[in-house]
Amino acid sequence: METPTSGASGAVNLAAGLRLPTNGLDYAIMAIYFVVVLGIGFAARRSVKTSLDFFLSGRSLPAWITGLAFISANLAATEILGMAANSAQYGAYTVHWYWIGAIPAMVFLGLVMMPFYYGSKVRSVPEFLLLRFDKAAHLLSSILFAFAAILIAGVNLYALAIVVQALLGWPQWVAIVVAGFFVLAYITLGGLSSAIYNEVLQFFVILAALIPIVVLGLKKAGGWNGLTDTLTKSHGHDFVTAWGGTGIGEANPLGANWLTIVLGLGFVLSFGYWTTNFAEVQRALSAKNLSAAQRTPLIAAYPKIFIVFLVMIPGLVAAALVPKIGTPASGLQYNDAIPYLMQELLPNGVLGIAVTGLLAAFMAGMAANVSSFNTVFTNDIWARYVVKNREDAYYVRFGRLITALGVMASIGTAFLASSFSNIMAYLQTLFSFFNVPMFVVFIVGMFWKRASGKSGFWGLLAGTVTAMVNYFVLYKQGIISIPTDQGANFVSAIAGFVAGAVVMVAVSLFTKPKPTEELAGLVYGSRSPGMAEPPAAGDDAWYRKPALLGWGAVIIAAACYIPFSFSL
Repeated sequence: METPTSGASGAVNLAAGLRLPTNGLDYAIMAIYFVVVLGIGFAARRSVKTSLDFFLSGRSLPAWITGLAFISANLAATEILGMAANSAQYGAYTVHWYWIGAIPAMVFLGLVMMPFYYGSKVRSVPEFLLLRFDKAAHLLSSILFAFAAILIAGVNLYALAIVVQALLGWPQWVAIVVAGFFVLAYITLGGLSSAIYNEVLQFFVILAALIPIVVLGLKKAGGWNGLTDTLTKSHGHDFVTAWGGTGIGEANPLGANWLTIVLGLGFVLSFGYWTTNFAEVQRALSAKNLSAAQRTPLIAAYPKIFIVFLVMIPGLVAAALVPKIGTPASGLQYNDAIPYLMQELLPNGVLGIAVTGLLAAFMAGMAANVSSFNTVFTNDIWARYVVKNREDAYYVRFGRLITALGVMASIGTAFLASSFSNIMAYLQTLFSFFNVPMFVVFIVGMFWKRASGKSGFWGLLAGTVTAMVNYFVLYKQGIISIPTDQGANFVSAIAGFVAGAVVMVAVSLFTKPKPTEELAGLVYGSRSPGMAEPPAAGDDAWYRKPALLGWGAVIIAAACYIPFSFSL
């Protein structure tokens, strides 16, 4: 899945007038893509012999493959449309979701948390909680994650159906069933390897779709200087800066000040998403050794730094070309930014690539959640609590079955998502409910040896309930005043984090800690044999050293803020 995004106001439904002038060439490009996707699934099937092969690619993949899959799994079309909508509505504030809302957390995952995940040889994020805490924490986290994965996969399917209906004229149910079938086919055939290799392909297809939109959009707007001059005149100078109007007590369209941006987005939401979301972590766990696992999110961090320009610039261009976008007077919503530019700027052929890129992005986001769902449900729920100690081949067969059931459930939740007026807000709210409480349990458990086995369950439960109460009761019922849904999600995330941490400390003080000998490799400062594995041959090159890669990404992201900290 993607970094929590801000949805534009209003429903995600695209304007009816955005039908694209596609022809046979465009459909031929899409058909070729779908054939290649299925071909990768059939090719990957030959490598699936054990459950480890099916669920974690046999832990055999090189870092550059898992790194590109890591970023592609995040680059779902809900992010592409949502971040372009963000930019059309809020302007340059969008950079926060990348440079402070992603890069630090991705580096922390690679340098600090992957040695615990990979070294402990767990197959999933919930399984780590079983080792560090107890069965109650493990089962609750498994159920919450499986539920969230299906909901988020359904969001991707529904958003795809909306886009395809608006751009190509297909009925929504046809788009949902067709996309669901292709994702089901290649994951069922080749397991995680098929999903990962398709995500690598999808990454390049997505870039091929976005780059022409950015280049032609800038040309249409008069270049970067012409674009910023136009936006400054129509929206004010803060619209093209990252921090303008974010002082405490100041008003801005985002509805958040610098403190809630740094704490709510930069720490709680981003760390909660990137470090505990198994749809992402699973890609790193499939790497061939610990060094490759650590480098997976670090390699992904570099394209993540610059992808913001590919999604932000189209939103800014749309705001410049249609000054009243997002209002009834324009006939366009913020969500229409990229489809509008596709219609206005792209010739046939390139148009087919762009539509294929959007389809690829939706499928990448859905596949990431479905493949992580089948792993958690099979290993952490079915094999652990329902049908135990069966032969390995049984769990491979069950994994394929539950993949099919997961896709069908996603189709159901896709229609459920249609009942929400703003699925972008719906998506980001899910992250504050499910990822942030899990993050606080992880962070307290990893850095405080005294945290007891029982504290994990109660901390996770308290964090989830508090975030939900803050959003649905305090915010939605008007008990507290928060300007926007985005600001409410920042506050919900902070409240869930604090509540989870406080409850964990309180429960730990009244219950017994786990014995020290059971915490090897699970608490910071302790090591397990897997964490101390020797580096593989050739892993001494500078570009294979996680620390250098991580700090390099942080420095580049920090440097990117400099020009956006002032009026452009």
